[in-house]
Amino acid sequence: MANQRVVVTGGAGFLGSHLCEALLDRGDEVVAIDNLATGHLGNVEHLFGTEGFTFVRHDVSTYVWVPGPVHAVLHFASPASPKDYLELPIPTLKVGSLGTHNTLGLAKDKDARYLLASTSEVYGDPQIHPQPETYWGHVNPVGPRGVYDEAKRFAEAMAMAYYRAHSVDVRIARIFNTYGPRLRPDDGRVVSTLLVQALGGKPLTCYGDGSQTRSFCYVDDEVRGLLALLDSDHVGPVNIGNPDEHTVLELAEVVRQVTGSSSEVVFEPLPVDDPSQRRPDITLARQLLGWEPKVTLPDGLARTAAWLAATIGA
Repeated sequence: MANQRVVVTGGAGFLGSHLCEALLDRGDEVVAIDNLATGHLGNVEHLFGTEGFTFVRHDVSTYVWVPGPVHAVLHFASPASPKDYLELPIPTLKVGSLGTHNTLGLAKDKDARYLLASTSEVYGDPQIHPQPETYWGHVNPVGPRGVYDEAKRFAEAMAMAYYRAHSVDVRIARIFNTYGPRLRPDDGRVVSTLLVQALGGKPLTCYGDGSQTRSFCYVDDEVRGLLALLDSDHVGPVNIGNPDEHTVLELAEVVRQVTGSSSEVVFEPLPVDDPSQRRPDITLARQLLGWEPKVTLPDGLARTAAWLAATIGA
């Protein structure tokens, strides 16, 4: 798929901006589309003037059209942190439904490959551990997190419907917790929250008793896996995440180590429907893509901390 013209929705977001860079680096032309609801021009302004890069400010929940040839459409537009999608519940549902419909229509019209950014949230609070792609999930559709979980589940169903009804060449990436430079300091995700608190000498906030687990994938590894999936022949969901599982308390301790912080840990009530555990089974990604993460949690957190420190002036 290299040396192609690629549309990236959510291209000014955290993950989308890294994807734009990686695509340009391998010789692709990139049309980044973003309405800047949660994305920021600062994430891509260094690409302005780069040959082959175009930025379009647009909400893909409305009609989407890109003139000229398009070889791939990567749909990454959506609020992605709980803080954002709880503040923007209806736009989150719209970009997962209408936005997916509109971008699949673009892929159909252009005879382009389509990569959907889905999420580990489709597994909900899982009853199977670790989570393979064959697991159907355990999601509360009417809970506050349902606006994101169900938007992504609907998006997967829509993508597969376009594959079956219109032969659109579909890829679905189920993305687990991803972190790295360009995470917004105030986006509410656990990694950025703990790092910013540690850098500022403030107490580190853990929800519940901190025993809930997550699997954290550094953004460079994530992008490498996403591009491998894009270039593959596999239709359907593939977990792209780090199988190393850590409790939130363990994460807080590594954050203290990499920042040199002596901040204490404080505990807050657990949010509604917060998953108790999350870990991808990446057997399929290893077999199909030859992919697995390489960056360790301490190394990735140190890189992210350095970027956040420069950003917030810590």
